[in-house]
Amino acid sequence: MQAPETPRPAPVRPARSGYYYPNKFARLAMNAMVEIMGRPGFNAVLNLGGLPNFIDNFPPDNLEKGFDFVDFTALMVTLEDMYGQRGGRSLALRAGRAVFAGGLRSFGALAGVGDLAFKVLPLNAKLKVGVPAMANIFSQFSDQISNVYEEGGDKIIYTLERCPMCWNRKVDKPVCYMGQGLLLEGLKWVSGGREFKVDMTTCIGKGDDMGRYAIYKDPIT
Repeated sequence: MQAPETPRPAPVRPARSGYYYPNKFARLAMNAMVEIMGRPGFNAVLNLGGLPNFIDNFPPDNLEKGFDFVDFTALMVTLEDMYGQRGGRSLALRAGRAVFAGGLRSFGALAGVGDLAFKVLPLNAKLKVGVPAMANIFSQFSDQISNVYEEGGDKIIYTLERCPMCWNRKVDKPVCYMGQGLLLEGLKWVSGGREFKVDMTTCIGKGDDMGRYAIYKDPIT
């Protein structure tokens, strides 16, 4: 008679960070991942990442700060564990774009970038107003700290001084791809449909003082 298999131990959940995303932001991210990989695939991500309590039980659609940075990082790590570094990167980029397109763009009106006066501005002015507006949304509604400054005249630097995507990670290169995808889609919306080059240059998970995305002002398309 074959001996029963030893149950696989559940992943150990790390200590809470004490910093949070709003439930709505986490819900948008989860819905985006379901859309990309399907419900069974995403349920597998939740199980492997030690987050089975969210299976068929996504965070509520409200702005209460209730989704710990540790859990958001667990989603990012598990994407890489399941699909490999390249596959995880691709999925995170796509999910970041879908998060913005699926809901965060609605915050544009609150940030003053959704009205007609904004839409008729020249491109450089749109970037000057729109990119800080995106940073302010996260700083206002979550415990993520983001700021924006210009560098060398041809780049805008978007910072993550407290990051939900690499909390307590130890990596050898920047890994916060969902934020990169979110910025790419946000820039497309702010600019009226243009695509831009966005590079991750530093990452807290890599030991840097903060995460930085370099946004090149000249659009690719």
